[in-house]
Amino acid sequence: MNRLFYIVILIVLPLVITNGQVADKERLIQVTGIISDEESNPVPGVSIISYKLKRGTISELSGIYNVISIPGDTIWFSALGYKNTKIIVPKELDSRQFTKDIVLLNDTIIINDVIILPWKSYEEFKRAVLAEKTMKPEIINMYENLASIQKSISNTSSYSITPEAGYRMAMQQNADAVMTRGQYPSNNLLNPFAWAKLFSGIKHGLLKNQKSNQPASAKAKIRKKKPDKVE
Repeated sequence: MNRLFYIVILIVLPLVITNGQVADKERLIQVTGIISDEESNPVPGVSIISYKLKRGTISELSGIYNVISIPGDTIWFSALGYKNTKIIVPKELDSRQFTKDIVLLNDTIIINDVIILPWKSYEEFKRAVLAEKTMKPEIINMYENLASIQKSISNTSSYSITPEAGYRMAMQQNADAVMTRGQYPSNNLLNPFAWAKLFSGIKHGLLKNQKSNQPASAKAKIRKKKPDKVE
């Protein structure tokens, strides 16, 4: 009887131990947490892989992740621009859930600005810069017109290019715009005061040449007195 009892124990005990190990291996755990960067900003789209179960997932837009694992498993976290990070699930974990927040470190190398030029060497760049360039005809005409306008302005004695003159012109334009707001622009052809000024100028020799503008004393001639008739 005792021999049979020992035989049963020797047969059943290994089976119990094996079943316990299998149950421990198959005990799944939910690993969850929030993935953020060094500035506590959530990092979405992080690849999360369980090394033992060969399962993977990605983090949400809020940085929250959920992955199925087992005790003693290694979980990898990888994302573009960040260093790879891993955690190990504790073997002595009694709960079915393991919470672990992850902080990813930046893996971006900041370099100086790079300027891309269409020249192969500095000598080629120097020759291209110092080479005489021909301007287009329309550009030449533009510069000639600007020069002629500048010359005509400088030759006008009644017009001076000064900040004060520019200020007066701008203020006059603003005043005209305010006075004619909501109306047609002013036309001096319909202005009776302008016509009166024109007639007054014509009367006083506005359209005469320079010789006619000389003083009357210079143009006066001494008339000879005619002799009296002899009867």
